[in-house]
Amino acid sequence: MSAKEKEKLSFDPDFLRNKYREERDKRLKFEGNDQYVEVKGDFSYFVEDPYIQEKITRDPEENTYHTVIIGGGFGGVLSGARLREQGINDFRIIEKGGDFGGTWYWNRYPGASCDIESYIYFPMLEETNFIPRRKYTDAAETLDYFNILSEKFTLKENALFQTEVNEVQWLANEDLWLIKTNRQDSIKARYVIHANGFLNRPKLPAMKGINDYAGHTFHTSRWDYEYTGGDSNGELNNLKDKTVAIIGTGATAVQCVPHLAAGAKKLYVFQRTPSSIDERNNTNTDIDWFNSQKVGWQDERRENFEGFLTGNFTSKDLVNDGWTEIFRTILGGLIKNGPSKVTILGWVVTAPFYQDFYRVGLKEFIRNKFMKFVTRKDINHKVEIVDFEKMEKVRARADKLVSDPKTAESLKPYYRQLCKRPCFHDEYLQAFNNNNVELIDTDGQGVKEISTKGIIHDGKEYAVDCIIFASGFEVGTDYSRRCGYQISGIEGITLSDKWKDGLATFHGIHSKGFPNSFFYGPGQGPMTANFTHSLDEQSSHVAYILKQLDEKNLKYVEASSEAESEWINTIVAKARNMQSFQEACTPGYYNNEGKPNTNPQNNTYGGGALEYFKLLKDWRKSNNLQGLKTY
Repeated sequence: MSAKEKEKLSFDPDFLRNKYREERDKRLKFEGNDQYVEVKGDFSYFVEDPYIQEKITRDPEENTYHTVIIGGGFGGVLSGARLREQGINDFRIIEKGGDFGGTWYWNRYPGASCDIESYIYFPMLEETNFIPRRKYTDAAETLDYFNILSEKFTLKENALFQTEVNEVQWLANEDLWLIKTNRQDSIKARYVIHANGFLNRPKLPAMKGINDYAGHTFHTSRWDYEYTGGDSNGELNNLKDKTVAIIGTGATAVQCVPHLAAGAKKLYVFQRTPSSIDERNNTNTDIDWFNSQKVGWQDERRENFEGFLTGNFTSKDLVNDGWTEIFRTILGGLIKNGPSKVTILGWVVTAPFYQDFYRVGLKEFIRNKFMKFVTRKDINHKVEIVDFEKMEKVRARADKLVSDPKTAESLKPYYRQLCKRPCFHDEYLQAFNNNNVELIDTDGQGVKEISTKGIIHDGKEYAVDCIIFASGFEVGTDYSRRCGYQISGIEGITLSDKWKDGLATFHGIHSKGFPNSFFYGPGQGPMTANFTHSLDEQSSHVAYILKQLDEKNLKYVEASSEAESEWINTIVAKARNMQSFQEACTPGYYNNEGKPNTNPQNNTYGGGALEYFKLLKDWRKSNNLQGLKTY
């Protein structure tokens, strides 16, 4: 960048590059994911269910079903709903919690809410005629919606709650799966759908003395309202005489810290890395607007949102929120002078080109009209500058809203926008203006030691009555470990062994050696911020396959070697080389705690979610189960 170009900027890009690198380096740890301990053994109480009103007592089950669905979150509920639509009613849903809800069953902490617009996050709104109260929903309403879905499709009569799967084993002599549970069930099924969810297994920092602490502890995904009082709306009145510490400042802490600040006598917030906190601006649903929507509106709206996140812009942003604003910012940074005359990376183009830009999207426009003039390095450089501009605004928001300059500086994120999941909140930063709230900035090191009385940091002991772990969930660990059970396929091979050198699937759903099995979310499928959209598409796809098998009187389906190999090649070929970007990011679950994936097989589908969904749709249109071995 020339000196003249730098003069036009309100910041020094060289300073920011160095600052980002310094902040990353101080947080890098050799251990990667191993800096966290698994919640088992002495830590098992962190995953106990605090929400069960009455424990179920029942005899072990030994029935055989057409399909068993493991998991009662949106993936499991949508699978059940789509099976019902296909006329398949002989299925069981096995869920370890006391009811449907998945991540929303567990994450009921005060302030828990969704950062994706409710009109696109809640699947099947047109089928249920449900009207969300606000643009962004909360945990309580989401659980209500699970009840609406389960009632509409009569799913509870098919469910086994408070039941945890221990093992799934292929019985070759019967062409059936055997599912064993912690209730001594030995259930058999023709087909198994693994709908375990993406973020479901809590993790804890590996800290010295964690077992020595004599006070109260819990993980945010198992919030102890008996101790704190209140509910997911706040009013934590039992904390009025308590000193509380929360470890972590990710998306969960951002939502619950304002309620802890309002309820606790004293609150210490221990921070390793600040989150990016942008405006949320939640609003009530306009009922007249909602009722005026035409048939097919939700699919159109979901696809419009996904288009903005994958570079396939249209002229109208239907969702118009913080997520799409990130990508509109990039667009606005590339296009400077309006529709009649546009400057992109220094090249002037006229209205016909601009219209073509909107028609085909940023990615295709650059590829078809522009790549012959510029290099990828030019584009990356320009996007970096736009990213700097956006993050400078985020950092300025901390200065504007936080009274103490030192605290405001500690709350500023020094990394690229998408290094960590962006957060949107209108009360979090202001909570640090409360006299009873103190931010303990560990300067990227995190909490390393706990005493019997509290937390030790930088030679000082912080005595507290309660420690709350907002330390997130396992990502990037072995799939079977995250599920909580091992899957043994043909000739006893385990899924862990099959995937130890890299994921191997067809469409991210089937894996050779594991017939009659369907997987949501381990990888080689789509990546989207609106995860329910992906689950809806995949559950519809699997229900279609099962219907086809039944109609053709087939009872066995498995990915062929050729189809699996071709899909792996597709994943590798379409893999976007994000390694250099992720390596430059501060550690977090997006980049596997600073150790980004280097195996291209483990990528998601590089063509984007919309392209993936179309691929599945076109595959179904062929109506021949191509790539699947059946009999």
